[in-house]
Amino acid sequence: MESLEPKKSFISWPVLALMSFVTVIGFDDLTYNFQNQGMGVITSWVIMLFLYVIPYSLMVGQLGSVFNHEGGGLTSWVRGTSGEFLGYFTAWTYWAASVPYVVDTANSIVVGLGWAWNGNGKLQDTMSNGWFAFWTVVTFIVFIFVQSRFKHSLEILSTIGGVAMFGMTVLFVIMTFAALAMGGHIATQPMNVHTIVPKFDLHYLTTLGLLIYAMNGAELIAPFITKMRKPKSEFPKAMIMLAVMTAFLTIFGSFSLGVFFNAYHLPNDLKMNGSYYAFQALGEQFHIGNSLMYIFSWTEVFYLAALLAVLLDAMTRMLISDTGAKFMPKVLRKKNKSGLPVNGYLLTCGLSAFIMLLGIFLPSMNDIFNWLLNLNGIISPGVTCWIFFAFIKIRMDSKKYPSDYVYIKNDKIALSVGWWCLIITGVATVFGIAPQDVPLASSTWWYELIINFVAIIVLIGLGTIMPYVTRREMRSKTGSAFTRLQWTGILAALLVVIVGDLYLGGSKMNNNIAMVAGLSIIGILIIVAIGWHERDLISEG
Repeated sequence: MESLEPKKSFISWPVLALMSFVTVIGFDDLTYNFQNQGMGVITSWVIMLFLYVIPYSLMVGQLGSVFNHEGGGLTSWVRGTSGEFLGYFTAWTYWAASVPYVVDTANSIVVGLGWAWNGNGKLQDTMSNGWFAFWTVVTFIVFIFVQSRFKHSLEILSTIGGVAMFGMTVLFVIMTFAALAMGGHIATQPMNVHTIVPKFDLHYLTTLGLLIYAMNGAELIAPFITKMRKPKSEFPKAMIMLAVMTAFLTIFGSFSLGVFFNAYHLPNDLKMNGSYYAFQALGEQFHIGNSLMYIFSWTEVFYLAALLAVLLDAMTRMLISDTGAKFMPKVLRKKNKSGLPVNGYLLTCGLSAFIMLLGIFLPSMNDIFNWLLNLNGIISPGVTCWIFFAFIKIRMDSKKYPSDYVYIKNDKIALSVGWWCLIITGVATVFGIAPQDVPLASSTWWYELIINFVAIIVLIGLGTIMPYVTRREMRSKTGSAFTRLQWTGILAALLVVIVGDLYLGGSKMNNNIAMVAGLSIIGILIIVAIGWHERDLISEG
């Protein structure tokens, strides 16, 4: 008789590799770092691939194998090695770091749709900062709906997006070399060995975070390792496929960019529009107009949709599925009939709008795009440190944490590799706080430095407040941490402080930095005063 139990579905290693590829690298990542380092980024990609990406991906494999019965991924790894509070705080910081990431992705979708619709990059000239922020938030909300309503959207979008993006990259590289063979010239001159060697200075250190941001994300697919038929043998195959695809994309893709762009004189909006400029230039080279650019535009939209789907699913797992009840307020842990955290999504939308609001006083849409991208180059590497922290903990006591898959059997060598990745990621995080793409010590530079700290403090600081809110919920007879009047007062004071700080930060008044600090301190004191007293109400109207 046939078994009445449903057959278990498995994820094949090529699909897992494509899912990982979507989260790890994209064509846009090439243009971001090409603008930062020029042709020298080729050497940086090679160094990062062998000394960072491959070890990092394989460490993720072992961590996923050790905690193969847990559903929270990175959260489970830290909690399993260092206790519940650090597990919770990891979940929060990872989720908080994902907020600017998804905003940046939604930003890019708006830009991609602009190119697909208009056939050019004039969107930045016709769209105000306010409308750019509005359409970014709308895009984000639409994809939350898609992720929550349509099953298997993650696997389908990842496969389509991964295959299409890799295919477009291969096409771009092949056609670039074909153009050179037909007599085309290289825009970057001189082109020699010295051209591809980066200048290792302070500027290089400030751009290192964006390199790591471009190449991290493999931990997002760790929860899916348990869905493989034979993880011990299939996972390394997936990571080898990922490494080959990443190497091809970064090395040959960066060289191809140097063919069409003079690395010594790059457009100011290369990070936002560089990918489209590249395919536009390729089409002109072969006299086929904007055909390639239109194809790439829609490929980019599908690719970014896949990335957004993976991110939203991973954020749900990290924050809700595996977070201790004594640290996370029940109002955020509440789920709908589909098992999705509705209030958690609302908080995500609110913080996404807040992040966009921080950049709204920057001079242009291009400045907003660049600042938000660089913010990811600070927060994302900082949270990646948790991965290496967890790996170091399991290799310090490997007998306590057995696994089917082991990365480097010798514990001492494994620990040295883990410490190397942790240190280099920490250094990149610290130096990444310095603003990029704007003149040093200019008014815009100082404003970006301020909002960098504001974004970090708000996103990470909220995580330290949540356990306190949870304890107040537990002490309250109504199960609410604050009364409605208190919530209204807190939100009103918070809104006034945010709007006031943004206005002062974007103004040209003398001592505006001191005024921002003063208003922030006064606002915090008012919020504490409003919420200080606890009232155990039996009912609330």
